Amino acid sequence: MRFGVCTQSAPKVVAGGIVLNENANLSGSSQRAKFPPSLRLLRHSDFERVYKQGRRHFAAHMTVFYLPRAEATTLRVGFTVGRVLGGAVERNRMKRRLREAVRLQRPQNFAGMHVVINPKKSLLKAEFTDIQQEIAKAFAVIQKGSKS
Repeated sequence: MRFGVCTQSAPKVVAGGIVLNENANLSGSSQRAKFPPSLRLLRHSDFERVYKQGRRHFAAHMTVFYLPRAEATTLRVGFTVGRVLGGAVERNRMKRRLREAVRLQRPQNFAGMHVVINPKKSLLKAEFTDIQQEIAKAFAVIQKGSKS
């Protein structure tokens, strides 16, 4: 056993007790994963069409509405979080968590579908892995339903 000076640099501790390595970038200017507007459902008329003409999939923490669109070339996803689910901070947190789960679980070969995700209050306390699993299962159900 050899005793001596360690050649590795010490980890950097910042506010909140977060431990970072020497290559960590805190500026926020590094490449970020995005969910661009071209993949989102934005118009009120699109949401209404999905609600009225589409189908539903119920899950523990959300209800997923979906509608196959022949003229659409990509999967477009929208989120509706009503005021009954909490204040602005809680609603925005729900939307951020859902956006990230959709970004991570979104199938690449999925075209011509509009999807609206309506969370339930339980989403706030759910583990992120549970949310991801529900999103993945919803996409699998949607794919299966769109082929029939």
